[in-house]
Amino acid sequence: MESASNGAGSGLREIFNEKGERISPVLPENIRNFLIDIDGTICDDVPNEEPDRMATVLPYPDALDMLNKWYDEGHIIFFFTSRTEAHRPVTEQWLNKHGFKYHGILFGKPRGGNYHWIDNHIVRATRFKGKFTDLVVRTHEIEVFREEE
Repeated sequence: MESASNGAGSGLREIFNEKGERISPVLPENIRNFLIDIDGTICDDVPNEEPDRMATVLPYPDALDMLNKWYDEGHIIFFFTSRTEAHRPVTEQWLNKHGFKYHGILFGKPRGGNYHWIDNHIVRATRFKGKFTDLVVRTHEIEVFREEE
């Protein structure tokens, strides 16, 4: 069950469960919440132990172009990085200097990779392999919870 937009231009739609209780709102199907890593994804991988390099590393041009395109199309762009809050000033200055359009940054992502995200909302994952392009649909094997019998 859904209702109209919740206002403030967010595009979020209120939804209700089968008991009529309000649950977490959702974006329209044509709008995505992109959570994008920084190091090794939009620029060369710079470890937290070398913060001076964070200010001088160059962005990947295709990353800048594609992320700004998605932003201009109305998608939500958040960076989700293993950088710490101490790296916020250099990170924000770098993103702004290079012209990245974004809505926010989440610092403190656990380090080490091998992520497995569990959520009650739809989650799509795309592993970055060196180049940003338009996204295409492919079928892959995934891990899911066993359904109750």
